[in-house]
Amino acid sequence: MKIVVSGGGTGGHIYPALALIREIKKENKEASFLYIGTEKGLESKLVPMGNIPFQSIHITGFKRKLSIENFKTIMRFFKGVQKSKKVLKEYKPDVVIGTGGYVCGPVVYAAAKLGIPTIIHEQNSVPGLTNKFLSRYVDRVAICFEEAKQYFPAEKVVLTGNPRASEVLGQDGVSGRNSVGLNQNLPAVLIFGGSRGARPINDAVLNSLALLSGKPYQVLYVTGDVHYEKVKKEAEMIGNPENVIIKPFVHNMPEVLAGIDLAVSRAGATSLAELTSLGVPSILIPSPYVTNNHQEKNARALSDHGAAELLLESDLSSEKLIEKIDEILLKPQKLAKMKTEAKKLGIPDAANRLSKVMKEITK
Repeated sequence: MKIVVSGGGTGGHIYPALALIREIKKENKEASFLYIGTEKGLESKLVPMGNIPFQSIHITGFKRKLSIENFKTIMRFFKGVQKSKKVLKEYKPDVVIGTGGYVCGPVVYAAAKLGIPTIIHEQNSVPGLTNKFLSRYVDRVAICFEEAKQYFPAEKVVLTGNPRASEVLGQDGVSGRNSVGLNQNLPAVLIFGGSRGARPINDAVLNSLALLSGKPYQVLYVTGDVHYEKVKKEAEMIGNPENVIIKPFVHNMPEVLAGIDLAVSRAGATSLAELTSLGVPSILIPSPYVTNNHQEKNARALSDHGAAELLLESDLSSEKLIEKIDEILLKPQKLAKMKTEAKKLGIPDAANRLSKVMKEITK
């Protein structure tokens, strides 16, 4: 089977695509892939690193305000459609899958117009403009949250979950703890704000260090590369507690996630897929700076079911953060209940579900 995958802009669109490719390759070694992205996007670096053939088209997103750039974007869209059609005719894929981002627009639209079976994958509880547009033309719309169903044609929607969820299962939590220096005998909370970190979370944690030093649990704090040096210096000035480990980045995050008891994080779709697949309770601090405030809606999809505690950035303080951590980690019954509820929301076989949808529409 020949498969074209397109997704770009942010890791939230790219990582699920790469996870799906890896899982399909495990199942079907004869499957071949072509990834279509943008030459300046993160995908142009990540995809070739995975030894996946890559081609690029030029496309940009719409500005929120009326702008001449929006007219240029429309022209780029149609040029992108023409180039995509040429690439697709040469490659002759059996199916085209779009995982989000502006680049999916011309690629998936071109495939639909050529009569090639198409799927879009929506990771968030509130879809972006591109997937809303494409839902009119594709054969199936794969979603990760039930809350997203209302935005798409009901007859096309199938709940598959996020392929990244499949990759975190079977990870060795003991090795994960050892790799970052966590004690095997103490409860552990992981605090992270995404690959680049998040300043409000950094500030709250720094102001919490003195209080954290006396707690009967340990903290792994991932600052993001951008903030690491500043955070490390401030932590040293305060007196870095022995039970707090500070790292700029964790390269084996799935393995580390498998070994923790509680996560404090933003509410990106990929992170939530991993946490629910493993049944890890969380305190979610959604970024208020994302399109359609989708992270808060993602977070509420967990907190409304008791799988997470929602802490808005506007309410975030060191006192509030520690209070939330204590309320969960120091109360075994609540921690166990949240684990159960998180696990209920997880879709660990997401890659297989999406693969089945792909096979159904290519029969």
